[in-house]
Amino acid sequence: MMLYVIRHGETDWNREHRVQGRTDIPLNDYGRRLARETAEGMREIPIDLGFTSPLLRARETAEIILEGRGVELTADERIQEICFGRYEGMYCGGEQKDPESEAFNRFFGDTAAYVPPEGAESVEELYERTGDFLREICSRRDLAEKNILISTHGAAMTALLNRIRGNLSVAHFWKDEVPPNCSVTMVEVKDGNMTVKREGVIFYREKVHHWKTV
Repeated sequence: MMLYVIRHGETDWNREHRVQGRTDIPLNDYGRRLARETAEGMREIPIDLGFTSPLLRARETAEIILEGRGVELTADERIQEICFGRYEGMYCGGEQKDPESEAFNRFFGDTAAYVPPEGAESVEELYERTGDFLREICSRRDLAEKNILISTHGAAMTALLNRIRGNLSVAHFWKDEVPPNCSVTMVEVKDGNMTVKREGVIFYREKVHHWKTV
């Protein structure tokens, strides 16, 4: 089994340094372009099936990459983005930076000290549900020889990859930083073992600013 784990393309809220989380923000035109160039870069890679977060930005990224292939795409809530509760929509950087952004930015700068607001999700909860997804996919015998696209988000993708690396630390959650938009990490699953073969592969030519928003 080969997993091709991708973060969605750029959105307006990514560009504006706004907290997205579960807020259902679509790709912007630039994000769609990144996805199209990624699709072109992956055109020689056979994909048998795909899983996507149900949020628009991840689903549209997967649909663009799989366009014309006739590949089944299944939405799974376990790989949607972490919920940030009342922080969602907040400007966490730039000139419009909100007063509460200091508390939110602990999520990136001091993750162990980050306190989810009421109704939001903890990093531990994110690890649990993304881990449940990964365990199920990797244990399915019918998928053992398949190439699988997984379209997700910055924090959810990081949780998946941390588990694959054997790192479930909250304090070191961002040890490898936020995956860039439309970056692809390739993971081989063999005899129950998961190995990152290539990480953060970029198929587009543009230079994308590495915003620390998800």
